[in-house]
Amino acid sequence: MTAKPASNPNPKSLPVAEDPRWARVLARDKTADGQFWYSVSTTGVYCRPSCPSRTANPKNVQMHDSLEAAKATGFRPCRRCKPDGPSADTANAKLIAKACRLIERSEEEPSLEDLAQAFGLSPSYFHRLFRAATGLTPKDYAVAFRAKKVREGLASGSSVTEAIYDAGFNSSGRFYAKSTGMLGMTPSRYRAGGLNEEIKFAVGQTRLGAIVVASSEKGVAAILLGDDADELVRDLQDRFPKARLTGADPHYEAMIAHVIGLVEAPELGLGLPLDVRGTAFQQRVWQALQAIPVGATASYAEIARRIGAPKAIRAVAGACAANNLAVAIPCHRVVRNDGATSGYAWGVERKRALLEREAASRDAVPHLRRF
Repeated sequence: MTAKPASNPNPKSLPVAEDPRWARVLARDKTADGQFWYSVSTTGVYCRPSCPSRTANPKNVQMHDSLEAAKATGFRPCRRCKPDGPSADTANAKLIAKACRLIERSEEEPSLEDLAQAFGLSPSYFHRLFRAATGLTPKDYAVAFRAKKVREGLASGSSVTEAIYDAGFNSSGRFYAKSTGMLGMTPSRYRAGGLNEEIKFAVGQTRLGAIVVASSEKGVAAILLGDDADELVRDLQDRFPKARLTGADPHYEAMIAHVIGLVEAPELGLGLPLDVRGTAFQQRVWQALQAIPVGATASYAEIARRIGAPKAIRAVAGACAANNLAVAIPCHRVVRNDGATSGYAWGVERKRALLEREAASRDAVPHLRRF
């Protein structure tokens, strides 16, 4: 009796053109690197998904789940994408991590030229790599790191002078010229935890609910929206725990009308100085938000690209969530990639209402329609 041939335990896979991995190859998706490889019979090479080479005919392509499987074809590794080693992104990430450690260890802020030379790169190329990886320029990173060192030194009980020099500032004059921007207040006041910093505030009502506006000597430091005014005041106290909050100031209460006007008619703008407190990265994000025109929106990914950090999408979302200045720094104009309204610290319905009002303002004001 003749035995029947055994059934094939590995049925024929989908044609490459219908394989979902092929779409990632066409997109040169760097996030797919290391997940699979592909080989091309006509060129006799195998590649990683992000390979920048000319797109092959899918009829000549075979997908591989492992590097070993790609090597088993007998083909050679592509000279452009070098699939046997770490991806260019991985190599660049390691390089930038080393650069960050070098900046942190340096007694004085290293120049761009010195940093680039240390890694055998041109200054312009190194600058682009660093900004793409961190969202900051090397100089901004150095300033942010030294500001962090100052904050840590002041918090640990060091004198202002000790904290300044331990952080790598070679003169107190250079530090004091930047200290308010770094700390949001004078060093001595920061060392006391913001003790006795005076924050004036006022409470009002808008069509979106209650509003609390608070200002320091520098400018408007907080704009909070919500349903309950008392709860917003408690939120303000949590945000400035050691400051001296001063309310019931008739002169300041008159100023709140400017902010309510911004909520009711966003196309007019605020026209008041802001006291923006945050890390260097957060401030870059907030500057990008302020550049979004009234009636327009941008995705978190778009903002990440605009600040030169395309992979920092979650960090961008975190910066939006940390924003103290509702509407003035318009984090409500940031939406999901599909255009859907996403989370908002002061409520999704309030975000939706702001966007609808701004869209109406754009359509009503001729000079805004070009956006």
